[in-house]
Amino acid sequence: MYSEARLLSKLGKNLVRKQLPLRICLWNNNFIDLGPEPSVCITIKNPRAALCFLKPKLDRLGRAYVEGEIDIEGPLPHVMQIVEKLNCSDSGRGLHSLLDYFALRHNRRRDARAIRYHYDIANDFYALWLDRNMVYSCAYFRTGKEDIHLAQEQKLDHICRKLQLRSGEQFLDIGCGWGGLICWAAKNYGVKALGVTLSRQQYLYAKARVEREGLADRVEVRLQDYRDIPGENFFDKISSIGMFEHVGLKKLPVYFGVIRRLLKENGLVLNHGITTRDPDNRSFNPSGGRFIDSYVFPDSELPHVSRTAYEMECQALEVLDMEGLRPHYAQTLMHWVERLEAQRERAVSLVGEKYYRIWRIYMAGCSHAFERGWVSVYQLLAAKQTLPGLTKQPWTREYQYVKMGELENARPCWSDHLSIK
Repeated sequence: MYSEARLLSKLGKNLVRKQLPLRICLWNNNFIDLGPEPSVCITIKNPRAALCFLKPKLDRLGRAYVEGEIDIEGPLPHVMQIVEKLNCSDSGRGLHSLLDYFALRHNRRRDARAIRYHYDIANDFYALWLDRNMVYSCAYFRTGKEDIHLAQEQKLDHICRKLQLRSGEQFLDIGCGWGGLICWAAKNYGVKALGVTLSRQQYLYAKARVEREGLADRVEVRLQDYRDIPGENFFDKISSIGMFEHVGLKKLPVYFGVIRRLLKENGLVLNHGITTRDPDNRSFNPSGGRFIDSYVFPDSELPHVSRTAYEMECQALEVLDMEGLRPHYAQTLMHWVERLEAQRERAVSLVGEKYYRIWRIYMAGCSHAFERGWVSVYQLLAAKQTLPGLTKQPWTREYQYVKMGELENARPCWSDHLSIK
């Protein structure tokens, strides 16, 4: 163990080599400026926390922040840029690589426990920073100027348009969250919807919401594992939005196999999920993977989009359309984290300082990861095609969008509005 004097000496030598707009405030009231006019301040509260900065890594810094050993002040986009430059990891990829290890992680009991850990914190906590429909997945921006409420409603409608939902159809949403999509689809497209979730808090909220909105005759919510949904060839349309990250690479054939069993011939499925940028799937989590696995999403694994399409095709789910939404998720997360910061006192009163810090740094870090291209998010639309013949689809994608003349403004470039001010 270093003496305090030696630790301070090594810390100073290690940090002064980096030219960053960062001030490091020490527990002894001294500070180190790594560049002129620092925009971010990191306060190291004790000598043990200083060890993280001798060879800083994203996981270690995230853990120190969550455990209250360091404080971070400054605009979060600046914070994440500086932390990335401090990072000494050999790779920006994930930190897990053993397939056999992951294969043991995903069973029904462990999957349910992981879902409860993340989603059963408190519905009131999520309501502080999600939109009015409580949609916890990537929003959809047409101009980049929309608030989170409109952007999420655009996403819900975009999904319904892609699936070509029609009145009276049987619609299944796997991992239905707080019921935003199933209620939207029932009210606006006249479907009969079933939503399943493993989160008891989400189930109770969604069930009460269905009753409150007068949709009990058209919408059902179940606290149920998707693998336990009975029947074959029953649903006209199926969606899975932000759920398959919990499935596990080894279990993707089971996951898409269940969808194939439940879906009618020529029925449509839309799978929306986060993916790794590593085409060889040698790593399954973005940079900071151990932090995410420990504090945020236990057992999550991210396939490459090519792996996703491959597994769908192996189950006779013919991929018809693929849309990358990476800029949309960077924007969504910044909306969420700014809304969370604005409600800090209420959030801490609901879930405590530690959970507030987890979600604050996690969402800011994920926004940075999407912006940097370490991870992405895709919507894959597919049709069940087990028999010979043509899939019944429109000739063009025009059905997915409103007419251009209905938009108030022309669509700008992604980079014009990637970060909210």
